[in-house]
Amino acid sequence: MSVLSRLALGAGVSILLSTTALAADLTVGFSQIGSESGWRAAETSVTKAEAEKRGIDLKFADAQQKQENQIKAIRGFIAQGVDAILVAPVVATGWEAVLGEAKDAKIPVILLDRGVDAPQDLYLTSIASDQVEEGRVAGRWLTETVKDKDCKVVELQGTVGSTPAINRKKGFEEAIADHKNISIVRSQTGDFTRSKGKEVMEGFIKAENGGKGICAVYAHNDDMAVGAIQAIKDAGLKPGSDILVVSIDAVPDIFAAMAAGEANATVELTPNMAGPAFDALEAYLKDGKEPEKFIITESKLYTPADNPKGEYEARKGLGY
Repeated sequence: MSVLSRLALGAGVSILLSTTALAADLTVGFSQIGSESGWRAAETSVTKAEAEKRGIDLKFADAQQKQENQIKAIRGFIAQGVDAILVAPVVATGWEAVLGEAKDAKIPVILLDRGVDAPQDLYLTSIASDQVEEGRVAGRWLTETVKDKDCKVVELQGTVGSTPAINRKKGFEEAIADHKNISIVRSQTGDFTRSKGKEVMEGFIKAENGGKGICAVYAHNDDMAVGAIQAIKDAGLKPGSDILVVSIDAVPDIFAAMAAGEANATVELTPNMAGPAFDALEAYLKDGKEPEKFIITESKLYTPADNPKGEYEARKGLGY
């Protein structure tokens, strides 16, 4: 019998239980996208650590970037009768059926770091950054940096159909919309991976006069940016000066690149989505009060002025 069922049967006793006691009884399924980036690995590491700290039995499933694997894992969690499910959805669409199955089983679902195109009553809450704002922050940094200079931008998009790719593109375009001197001349997916980011950037450089026509690269995550940096160097250009580099996530390697003068700006996406998720879940199980539907984390800009060496040291042990 799940914790939810026990609470329903013994509501009088459950009022006396502390949040910590509830957490110690919880079994939670976690369907992770995969490990396409350093940030994703850190999110997994932090989620496991948060569960262990709270005494939660975490059932982990790696989807290897495939939605069908996530749906299979969620159905497996439902069959096991877990108390809750965490999902970092690989794409935004195609979730209504399986989330409906979880709802019918009275298993609350919490979305981590990405949203879904599905009715809001199918999940308890969504823990995420404002991904549109992340793109805006990156775009505003570029407009303030290049000022009136003509600037052709190449864009490394995230996984096609994913909410970060959609929203980070939207926010960046909003930020540069009134600056006619800045234009996105090429845009292609790098699937959030370092290797694909390098490959796509190589193509951009070849298409833009050996890179001489490129003012900046905007990458939807740092791993693609690091791949792009290598491609720029291989082309005999200097990343960070010949081609500006702005990206999102704030992983250790981008701070190392920043300290070396090879990256210019990153927007932080905290990997600790699990802390707020478990807080919301435990409060819900304790008193039945639903949390806010969207819990938003901060989108903070980092540049070389923000002690990149220190930031690298502070983050390198988090599992990135």
